[in-house]
Amino acid sequence: CALAYRRAVLGRAAVALSPPALLVGVVASLATKLGDTFASEIGKAYGRTTYLSTTFRRVPPGTEGAVSLEGTLAGVGGSLILAGYGVGSGLMPPAAALPTVLAAWIANNVESIIGATAQGKQGLGWLTNEVVNFINTLVGAAAAIGLCLLTGAV
Repeated sequence: CALAYRRAVLGRAAVALSPPALLVGVVASLATKLGDTFASEIGKAYGRTTYLSTTFRRVPPGTEGAVSLEGTLAGVGGSLILAGYGVGSGLMPPAAALPTVLAAWIANNVESIIGATAQGKQGLGWLTNEVVNFINTLVGAAAAIGLCLLTGAV
């Protein structure tokens, strides 16, 4: 009875809880984190010009919320690696790869905005790097599930 009610109330949203969609979420969270790591490390080491994600003002490499072309491309590359692994290992269908990479890119941009606007600000001591990373991977997973449901990939 409760299950029928949930399906009637949530409709298509109930599909988001299916195992294939959840596996996409798992792969996307890992793709998001690897993309973030690649973007941060490559951007700091090789980023020629870094900009604050909220104002596009030039800032030194390593500044919270800073982005660079080199780091962004490396981040997409990291996400592609994990999405490819997800498809190759059978965790998700090939149609879910592009939405997963796009979701990781979206999540990493959200993380940059959080870093630029809130992280390390007075009164927000609880917004540590670990909390921001959790939000990043959660956004990546949720966005990938949503994009895959919208496109019919799962």
